[in-house]
Amino acid sequence: MITEQADLRAFHAQRIAEFRANGGKLDPPLDAVPLLVLTTTGARSGRQHATPMSYTTDGARIVVVAAAGGAPNHPAWYHNLVANAEVTVEVGDETFQAQATVANEPERSRIFAQHAAQRPNFVHFQRRTTRRLPVVVLERVWVLTSPPAPPRRGEG
Repeated sequence: MITEQADLRAFHAQRIAEFRANGGKLDPPLDAVPLLVLTTTGARSGRQHATPMSYTTDGARIVVVAAAGGAPNHPAWYHNLVANAEVTVEVGDETFQAQATVANEPERSRIFAQHAAQRPNFVHFQRRTTRRLPVVVLERVWVLTSPPAPPRRGEG
């Protein structure tokens, strides 16, 4: 198990490096599915953890599903964002802060069906486990900046 976790961490680290080096894209054959990098704050450690994952959209919102391939337990990134919903999202060559919200019914079912229609493997992941796969909505946090100061007399 420890070797599998270490192998998975190494695989993710390679994908993240490739993603960042290529302006938010992976090389074939891994480029077929839109990918983002989600950075959460560790629930216990307080450290930053970056995780690559596929996503879909629901309007302007980004949707990710805590599937872990249909494993019996939620992935670590899910526990982290439940503890601290402020996350960083990298999509393409853009990086922004977002607020993560776990969708409740009936929205959860609607969004999961929409997500699974585009990513059929998530139907398989749900069938592999007895837990209900959490659907997480990521909404951009818009940072307001102060307007520029008016020009001083004689300037402008």
